Amino acid sequence: MHKFLIDVLIPAYNEELSIAKVIGDINKQLVREIVVIDNNSRDLTSINATNAGATVIQEKRQGYGAACLKGITFLQGKKLPPDIVVFMDADYSDRADEMEQLISPIINGDAQLVIGSRALGIVENKAMTIPQIFGNWLATRMLQLFYGVRFTDLGPFRAIRWESLLSLKMEDTNYGWTVEMQLKAAKQKLNCVEVPVSYRRRIGKSKISGTVKGTLLAGYKIILTIFKYL
Repeated sequence: MHKFLIDVLIPAYNEELSIAKVIGDINKQLVREIVVIDNNSRDLTSINATNAGATVIQEKRQGYGAACLKGITFLQGKKLPPDIVVFMDADYSDRADEMEQLISPIINGDAQLVIGSRALGIVENKAMTIPQIFGNWLATRMLQLFYGVRFTDLGPFRAIRWESLLSLKMEDTNYGWTVEMQLKAAKQKLNCVEVPVSYRRRIGKSKISGTVKGTLLAGYKIILTIFKYL
């Protein structure tokens, strides 16, 4: 694995309580750089991330996808681009110690995109809400119906080859980011696999699933994105 340059992108919005834990659990021997994209946090997210050893950049456009796009732009500016990019959340729900199994299919040449599936792994009690579970089920069934690809989850913990990521020409700036990546990968016939990952209760309250409005907006945008690229 040391032959591969691996960078980690972590979008973050008001995650001062969790971000240092996330960074601290990442195997620094495995990755080249951990990049936290601060998406207009009003707390100590940036300071805590910097103190924990991450590179912190700012994205003023609000939205998960906007933060991810800013991270990609940052990596494009490097003299030596990464071989693999790992995306993960900043709320400590993803298990960073499972990163090696996440990237293994790419390292072994078996995949270009790997989704960490919570549906195939172990989910801590109350880590996912009922609307989240149903939304994932519905979205993955729609992906199979309209794009002919089988996924069990739209999980945020994922890894992708750099050149494959660029080929997708990602656009979404908010809730549709994950499903856009998966459906575009299907359209381009990339080799996609899922690996089981654990999922624990996040630290702090979710900005999406923690509110009725956020849940409804996320669901609407995911379905809209699925139809957008037909």
